[in-house]
Amino acid sequence: MFSFFKKKPKTDPAVLPEVQAEVVPALPVSHEAPATVDVIVGSAASMAPDMPEPVAEAKRTWLDRLTGKTVATEPSEKDYTEPAIDADEPVLTDENVVEEEEIIEAAPIPAEQKRSWLTRLKSGLSKTSSNLTTLFIGAKIDDDLYDELESALLVSDAGVEATHFLLASLKKKVKDEKLTEAQQVKAALRTLLIDLLTPLQKPMILGEHQPMVMMIAGVNGAGKTTTIGKLAKHLQAHKQSVLLAAGDTFRAAAREQLTIWGERNNVTVIAQESGDPAAVAFDAVHSAQARGTNVVMVDTAGRLPTQLHLMDELKKIKRVITKGMATAPHEILLVIDGNTGQNALAQVKAFDDALGLTGLVITKLDGTAKGGVLAAIATTRAIPVYFIGVGEQIEDLQPFDAVEFVDALLS
Repeated sequence: MFSFFKKKPKTDPAVLPEVQAEVVPALPVSHEAPATVDVIVGSAASMAPDMPEPVAEAKRTWLDRLTGKTVATEPSEKDYTEPAIDADEPVLTDENVVEEEEIIEAAPIPAEQKRSWLTRLKSGLSKTSSNLTTLFIGAKIDDDLYDELESALLVSDAGVEATHFLLASLKKKVKDEKLTEAQQVKAALRTLLIDLLTPLQKPMILGEHQPMVMMIAGVNGAGKTTTIGKLAKHLQAHKQSVLLAAGDTFRAAAREQLTIWGERNNVTVIAQESGDPAAVAFDAVHSAQARGTNVVMVDTAGRLPTQLHLMDELKKIKRVITKGMATAPHEILLVIDGNTGQNALAQVKAFDDALGLTGLVITKLDGTAKGGVLAAIATTRAIPVYFIGVGEQIEDLQPFDAVEFVDALLS
């Protein structure tokens, strides 16, 4: 499995993809007693007096809530005023960042653990795998085979565009290479799928920004908050300090759920009771700057792409994060439930149009997931898939590898 996390060397960004990656270690579940999480309720100004303060209006609102004078029943634009950038206030930009040249080393995944991961991945994709592999058993290379393959790809959620692309490419490859055996056609399909999905395989750069701010979005039930907890553990394994922002103020107990993950990982959680999510994000960014934290992950409320007022709230959070740090957010990740089929493609399009996504995390590939939606994403919106998940445990979230994924589909 290729290296996923690495710190940016002092080279031109265009050269980075050529750097050979190291293997990300699969992380065991800790059975030690969880450390006490540092849950901070309030403004960044109260945590670090030397930090730039939010504007007076927002500060008065936060202080009112902290002292019990105001009870916010629902976050709104009035809850937070976007801070103006003071001409005398230092703004953190790339020029202020001292880049580290070292590449984070990662130990290879133990063979037994890797086999377990690949077994779970294959099991999660077994429905699509059985539909595709049985087609080539004793089959003749004719129109019937192509028709059955087309149906199997469509059923796997590959979508019309990706299915037609794969079939046209496969027919051309069979003709050009004069393939005569069904297993040769299967091998050719494997090659085409790997070529299609490889552009989605991309490492996440660490150390390019200090702190690196990640904004996490997704619909309700996609596994967004759980994914944040798992990602925090992965980042800590790569020597990164992490701070979490509980920006999901719409869902009941979301703050408590993120706090539990903070306890498991021994990381700070910035939260406000009934607070505005943009204010929480702003506080988190300034707190990370004051503390020298490496990575900030901002949780956001789950929402459907059709909920336009909530999508506007996401845009507001992004704007406010930029006010707190001019170059942020550096990563905008969408968490997708692998069982949602073509709905996942609609989510990618909607959230990408609204926010400009930099990466995807595909979860729940351990159930009825068909897996073909990655082909649809690669054909329509080739946004990097940073991680895929096959279960609830921390080690069940691993970097996306195109070869492993295709082999799980066709084995």
